[in-house]
Amino acid sequence: MRPLDPRLLRRARAARWYVALTAGLGVAAAGAIVVQAFAIAHTLGPAVTAGSAGTPIGLADVAPWLGVLVGAMLCRAVIAWAQERYAQKAAAQVVAELREQVVAHTVALGPRAATPDVSPDAAADVAGHAATATLATRGLDDLEPYLVRYLPQLLLTAILTPALVLVVLGLDWVSALVCVVTLPLVPLFMWLVGVMTAGTSQRRLRTIERLGAQVLDLLAGLPTLRAFGRQTGPGARVRALGDASRRATMGTLRVAFLSGMVLELLTTLSVAIVAVGVGLRLVEGMIALVPAVAVLVLAPEVYLPLRRVGAEFHASTDGLAAAERAFAVLERPLPTPGTTPAPALAGATLVLDGVSVRAGDRGVLAPAGLTARVPLGSGRPGSGRVVALRGPSGSGKSTTALVLLGLLRPDAGRVLVETGGSRLMDLADIDPQTWWSQITWVPQRPALAPGPLRDVVADGRPVTDEALAAAARTTGLDDVVAGLPAGWDTPVGLGGTGLSVGQRQRVALTGALLDGTGDADPPPLVLLDEPTAHLDARGERVVLDTVRAWRDAGRTVVVVAHRASLLALADQVVDIASREVGLETEEAPA
Repeated sequence: MRPLDPRLLRRARAARWYVALTAGLGVAAAGAIVVQAFAIAHTLGPAVTAGSAGTPIGLADVAPWLGVLVGAMLCRAVIAWAQERYAQKAAAQVVAELREQVVAHTVALGPRAATPDVSPDAAADVAGHAATATLATRGLDDLEPYLVRYLPQLLLTAILTPALVLVVLGLDWVSALVCVVTLPLVPLFMWLVGVMTAGTSQRRLRTIERLGAQVLDLLAGLPTLRAFGRQTGPGARVRALGDASRRATMGTLRVAFLSGMVLELLTTLSVAIVAVGVGLRLVEGMIALVPAVAVLVLAPEVYLPLRRVGAEFHASTDGLAAAERAFAVLERPLPTPGTTPAPALAGATLVLDGVSVRAGDRGVLAPAGLTARVPLGSGRPGSGRVVALRGPSGSGKSTTALVLLGLLRPDAGRVLVETGGSRLMDLADIDPQTWWSQITWVPQRPALAPGPLRDVVADGRPVTDEALAAAARTTGLDDVVAGLPAGWDTPVGLGGTGLSVGQRQRVALTGALLDGTGDADPPPLVLLDEPTAHLDARGERVVLDTVRAWRDAGRTVVVVAHRASLLALADQVVDIASREVGLETEEAPA
């Protein structure tokens, strides 16, 4: 674990100016400390000498140096204030930049991308997206103590300590020699402690990520668990992970307190050796009083940056561990997108040729060897069709939808687009933006932006009141709006907070119906991932009416279906099956 990772400077622009500012403040602090030491020495030296000789000394004799001393102290106070102020600002900017990059890179990697571990033998410990969610929130927040307290002290050590040793060397070479001999002991002990603490911090972060993954899985499956009366079962597992996190944190604190005591003892003894040597030589007349006082003032300042680095090192280890994991995500290569513009999908045919996708680390292909032809409607009223993806849970139905979207590339096989004249184009070669512009996608759990209900449904599109009302009547959202206190102006929270699951589904379906309103043609292909999940009979009828409306408009609806009502509505059913890796089986029928 490097104290200052160059990747942090490359990835975060705020870190670069912050390091430069800290270096400049370090130079200014070094000058202020030296001036302060000489001011104290020239103030006390004449006073002690005059007192020993019985000669009175007036305030006017030391007033200039007292003024210099006050100025140096004020300068150090201003430097400390500036360091703290800009450290907080830079830390917030660096964390925000890294968080944005991690989230954007994870999205670009695709929906099945997993977050790699720093250590390869722990790669299977955490689910990818749960680990990324923990990293992008709580994990990267741990960088703040590293940037606010540890990094400034590290840079000050690199600037202040050598500069002050050189000043001491000019005053007393013996004291400088003691400093040169004892100073390396501090980073040596810090390194030994750091090796212990680094492993502790890595284990603590992995424990927190496992806890985050467990809680996310529990929340996602809570409706199913409640349906079977098992909602209290995972509580013991969550409590066990919480206890593991507590033990890991307390272990880190124990190491921090013990190592801090060792470093404090070491630096205190080093300063004492310098002070005893100066005192003995001062008694013997081998050194003058003014340089002796200056050396005594400078000696603690020589060791102070290293002491603070040791004290703040443990506050930074969690942040450095999170940074390592963030860089592991950011350094994963992105898939190369296609560049060929997508052909017009109206009247085309989607061909799935032996498509297989490995399901994470389960050793299962889901789907496995999927071969099917899906003719698409021409866009004229009455030419649409409904295609249902059928199969048991875990067979790869949702994965097939992601493959058709172009968000996930199959591990084997191809997805081809057959247009007029039997021309075939591989979906991997098609520009994603031109492909997505021809598809309406409604996931099982729609992601809704916050804002007034009208803006959430319109999603930035110029939608007339007539089109909005017609779409709402089709999906039954008009009844929901009628029961809301502010109607279409009712505020909706992030992710649909304030609406029930069925209401969120109606909002998503209404927004999908509005695709292509205005001058643009509606996308010819609609993808639905289990739209009737978590809905009652009334909500199911709304979905069926919406699917019929799309089909009647000449659009092709590919729907992941579990319920018999959706399968009965389908013009074509594609059966999807999974198999273990290495087992031979027949291709799934289309």
